[in-house]
Amino acid sequence: MSRLRYTTAGESHGPSLVILVEGLPAGLVVDTDFINHELKRRQGGYGRGGRQKIETDAVNFLAGVRLYADGVRRTFGAPVAISIPNKDNRLDDPDKTPPLSQPRPGHADLAGSLKWLTTDCRETLERASARETASRVAAGALSRCLLRSFGIDTFGFVRSVGPASTAIQIHARNWRELVRVRDDDDLYCPDPTASGAMRAFVQQMKQDKDTAGGVVECHVFGCPIGLGSSMSGPGRLDGRIAQAVMSIQAFKGVEIGLGFEASRLPGSKVHDEIFFDADKRDERSLGFVRGSNNAGGLEGGMTNGMPVVVRGAMKPISTLGRPLRSVDLNTREAKEAGWERSDISAISAAGVVMENVIAFEIADALLEKFGGDSMTETRANLESFEKLARSLPLG
Repeated sequence: MSRLRYTTAGESHGPSLVILVEGLPAGLVVDTDFINHELKRRQGGYGRGGRQKIETDAVNFLAGVRLYADGVRRTFGAPVAISIPNKDNRLDDPDKTPPLSQPRPGHADLAGSLKWLTTDCRETLERASARETASRVAAGALSRCLLRSFGIDTFGFVRSVGPASTAIQIHARNWRELVRVRDDDDLYCPDPTASGAMRAFVQQMKQDKDTAGGVVECHVFGCPIGLGSSMSGPGRLDGRIAQAVMSIQAFKGVEIGLGFEASRLPGSKVHDEIFFDADKRDERSLGFVRGSNNAGGLEGGMTNGMPVVVRGAMKPISTLGRPLRSVDLNTREAKEAGWERSDISAISAAGVVMENVIAFEIADALLEKFGGDSMTETRANLESFEKLARSLPLG
């Protein structure tokens, strides 16, 4: 059973998004500036629409976090409640949120309206909207405060947009210097040459009144060996990560390590050979190293000491500047799809969301294995485990 979990509530044009995070140990230092920085990154990126000019996302802690005399905010073991106010709050004004009976292809409109037996797509689109991903980023960034205190870091970026892509290789030696390059780029790609080609494709889609999708990639560095489990399907960390990524709005594919490419290669070119380096005995790998990381840091549903590598595929935004054909749910007559304010591409934001939902799953697996009601206890449990693992075989 997961120790760490979160629940979100709120609609795209309601008064606020609300997040409840349960399971954090007491004594975790909460870096509010970092969480707000991640929310700001989610709002950025080339190709975004007008909504991002309206909102200025920032967290308000409603419960579970206390400001101590030393000026530091920390958890104290209670559920953490967070709100992110919506400036574009108009759901209670019928004139500003009229019924929508022409479902938009690619959205949840048709399926949701029929599921809840209504011809008004409004309620479905308000909750299914990608505005909800701000909540996921807030929960994920809070979990990253936990991960970073244990030397676990994440790095996400845009790998491709349409046909334009980067071949840049990410590893433990270069990712930190690439953070600045990524953050200075308006497509969140750490390869300026490739980013230029991606930007040109998005611009072409804008001129064509079309939209663009792409692939985002996330690396997690510093995971202890053995997070997750091979003993049950629900315990497998790769499955938990895949579910988290696929639950992000507009994501249609996920792969770990080589992913689908592994199916086209012989086993000798896929599996990562194991070596032992005594000089790295005190590192998270416990001295067990690989010549490659095709498994993406996960074998048998567990972390293996190598960086976790995940890619997610986001489809093009479903709302186009030239509406697609649809049907009026009231009359069944052919109509153009309804239109709501939208982006040309949200791939940059998608990378931020994916990085943070993956972080949350890693944090959950960390607490699942090492437990503890306080940070002091969790840290002691991790240190004890690694000491025992380095001492194998036990006498």
